[in-house]
Amino acid sequence: MKNPLKSSSETNLPWWRRELRFLDRALNPLSRGLMLVAAVLFALVVLFPLWRITLVAPQYQEGLRLTIYAYQLVGGNGGQDLVEINNLNHYIGMKPIEESDFVEITWLPFVLGIFVILSLRAAVLGRISQVIDILVLFTYLGLFSLGLFYHRLYTYGHDLDPKAPMTIEPFTPVIIGKNKIANFVQWSYPSVGGWLMLLIPVVLVLAVWFSRKGRRA
Repeated sequence: MKNPLKSSSETNLPWWRRELRFLDRALNPLSRGLMLVAAVLFALVVLFPLWRITLVAPQYQEGLRLTIYAYQLVGGNGGQDLVEINNLNHYIGMKPIEESDFVEITWLPFVLGIFVILSLRAAVLGRISQVIDILVLFTYLGLFSLGLFYHRLYTYGHDLDPKAPMTIEPFTPVIIGKNKIANFVQWSYPSVGGWLMLLIPVVLVLAVWFSRKGRRA
């Protein structure tokens, strides 16, 4: 039985074109508010630390900490922890951890700024297709960044100098969780900025969900 509320031109469309017209629907005020929240979250990701790595050993019971921001690496204890980590890495033949190797921190703040602008644009112009675009692009950025992070950890742990004073089996530091490396225990977890990055897709999905039955723009 045909829906009397639908025009004949709409009912004559193929099903997949009718489904795609969902993307043309306007965002309601609640969804526009959520896009403003998303814009704020994107901005906060730049300010807060994304990831934190801690190494604990009997001789370092306080732990050696490395914090990763979107724009810099920060060693704990006023930077001295990173110096100590690199001194230890020297003994096992691992290359020093240097900020210049993390090329993504030169462009990640700029990319997050673009997401702020796109979120504000979606909040003003208000179409579901714009939110979907942001969600797809941000998901790609997240997966790409995690893949790049894993590749870098793998390279650090496997590209060891065979002439180093100490020889250990190649290893890959964990991205999330706990791992034992020689007499060190490594902890690696998202920090505030990382959790905010996980929250952003939820906000975007909610923005789409609350406008799924709205009118077309």
